[in-house]
Amino acid sequence: MALLHKSPPPMTLTLRVLAHLLSYPGAELRQHLPELAEALDREAALPPARRIELHGLIAQLGAKRPFEVEADYVELFDRGRATALHLFEHVHGDSRDRGPAMVDLIGTFEQAGLYLAPGELPDHLCVLLEYASTQPPAQARAFLGEIAHIVRGIFSALAKRDSRYASVLAAVLELAGESAQAIELPEEPALDESWQEPPVFGGCSTQGQARPDQALPGQPQPIHLVRRGAAQGIQESTPGARA
Repeated sequence: MALLHKSPPPMTLTLRVLAHLLSYPGAELRQHLPELAEALDREAALPPARRIELHGLIAQLGAKRPFEVEADYVELFDRGRATALHLFEHVHGDSRDRGPAMVDLIGTFEQAGLYLAPGELPDHLCVLLEYASTQPPAQARAFLGEIAHIVRGIFSALAKRDSRYASVLAAVLELAGESAQAIELPEEPALDESWQEPPVFGGCSTQGQARPDQALPGQPQPIHLVRRGAAQGIQESTPGARA
């Protein structure tokens, strides 16, 4: 008797919702929060318990005062490396490898027919999630698996802060086929110290280059983003999707 291989479930809508939830919570995003919640439940790519957590974040974004929501976002994601959503910040730090990696990633997107909006950086997790949403489910899951060790570090930092945004990173891990389990992180240096320029001849920063759960001196663990074939056409089903 032939074995039946079950195809991975679709996750396009869910990935786009997660991308929007990690974007800056301006007026346009807050206006479409009910649609994001509905899309999560319609596709049902995540377990019910995770969707309930995400609904809690959506409710919080809609209930708090706009200024407070936006200020909380900036404080959480823009002031320190542990929660930075630019993944190459965790991989390459201040090294010269970051520029070529950006160029290579832009090429990956353009091969799939995707082009960044002005001011966007290709290593932002929102952009990566939207790219994954254009891929067939198996390829999307494999792509998310390549960045899972970085996502786990950000998830752990958010969980340590008791942030509802941790549920978004947990959802990304689950879509990658990983468990949403926090890991121990080293103490984050003060903001001024963490953003200091490295000495000119002192070598490149290696902060964040190792897997957070396997950080060993002298064993960098760069992200591997493999070029893939052109994606299927993009159907915009959530506001602000970039294509």
